[in-house]
Amino acid sequence: MKILVVNNHGQYNHRIYRALNYLKIPSELVSNSLSPQQIIEKDPAGIILGGGPSLERIGNCVKYVKELDYPVLGICLGHQLIAKVYGGEVKAAGVESYAKIEINIEDEDDIFKGLGRKMNVWASHKDEVSKLPTDFKRLASSSICDIEAMAHKEKPLYGIQFHPEVHHTENGSKIFENFYQVCKLYKN
Repeated sequence: MKILVVNNHGQYNHRIYRALNYLKIPSELVSNSLSPQQIIEKDPAGIILGGGPSLERIGNCVKYVKELDYPVLGICLGHQLIAKVYGGEVKAAGVESYAKIEINIEDEDDIFKGLGRKMNVWASHKDEVSKLPTDFKRLASSSICDIEAMAHKEKPLYGIQFHPEVHHTENGSKIFENFYQVCKLYKN
């Protein structure tokens, strides 16, 4: 029942992996160059698409999202990738920042379960999801970004603009624990 953390060449991908290990959530950090078949052979419970510098360096992540049937949590670039794969839009942020912000949780869904209505998070806003894909709902917003988090209405696909793996994000570990619960339920 492990989660695969897909390394998209971002500075925090190793931190995501360490955060999961600290929470005793079985995980493995893998290259985004693995084929979908290699991902299937690892028999994951779910996939986390880590952040990275650009959509040009996402390897086979589009195939993972389109072709594989696992719960997926996209963080930062992973969030933007999910949006693009499903027909949403990504653009340069109106306010470019890399700082602590307060998000408004509009729908707890599965990943924000038990976290309340507001949360301080560490977010990177260079690019952001500007239009929700069809069949997705907005879970959270902030004063500088309309789509801080989203989820597919039927599939276990989630995207968040912020970084739950850093200590500046309140209850970031709870987001990982909630996602792991989704993975365990989906696997059974």
